[in-house]
Amino acid sequence: FGMKFENILVERRQGVGLITLDRPQAMNALCAALFDELEYALDELEADDKIGAIMITGNDKAFAAGADIREMKDKTYQDMLADSGLIKNSARLSKCRKPVIAAVAGYALGGGCELAMMCDFIIAAENAKFGQPEITLGTIPGIGGSQRLTRLVGKSKAMDMCLTGRMMDASEAERAGLVSRVEPLESYQQVAMAAAQQIAGYSKPVVTMLKDLVNVALETSLEQGLNAELQQFKATFALDDQKEGMAAFTEKRQPEFKHR
Repeated sequence: FGMKFENILVERRQGVGLITLDRPQAMNALCAALFDELEYALDELEADDKIGAIMITGNDKAFAAGADIREMKDKTYQDMLADSGLIKNSARLSKCRKPVIAAVAGYALGGGCELAMMCDFIIAAENAKFGQPEITLGTIPGIGGSQRLTRLVGKSKAMDMCLTGRMMDASEAERAGLVSRVEPLESYQQVAMAAAQQIAGYSKPVVTMLKDLVNVALETSLEQGLNAELQQFKATFALDDQKEGMAAFTEKRQPEFKHR
């Protein structure tokens, strides 16, 4: 990587790009510099043909405990309109073409919860706590807290979370549909990495098509979504990987995808 990272750690592991938020002294609070580094790392990992999936994690105490309030507290309305960094770069994660898994332990609050929701799915440790406590600071979520949370958990739960500022534990988050799995604290990162490596082993063009289709389901009518799915399903039959995958199944062997 050409950039020197001070707020994140980045490594490549068997087809997976691993990004670890690394501001332990600030409970991984999100600052403008962190978002700049995250944007750069995502650009690099997306451009790397060997990377098939991305995993984002923090530490056992906090995924990210929110935005860095010290950085924001004195900003004016004009400053926020000028948008110096934090909001401008925050949406990069949600535009990632490769699948992104969030592995969350401890606090994922405010911007931390919003960052996790930008990922394709969340694997949580048993001690994970999610929340949008902006109301307690006299403000509101700014990078998706009111919008993604409502789509993921429904109006009633989202209203409850956003208007009271309360935290949701891992088991409630799983019941509500915010997280896909809850795992023990000692193994949640390994489980997430195994899932990322599993995805990275599949046909990359097929993975891209499938990720796009699940996102289409959130944005369009059922009829439009079903039509898009059918067209993409037919399109997979133009791929060498579909031929290999089905041949491997009938021959009772593991497929060797060529990503074309």
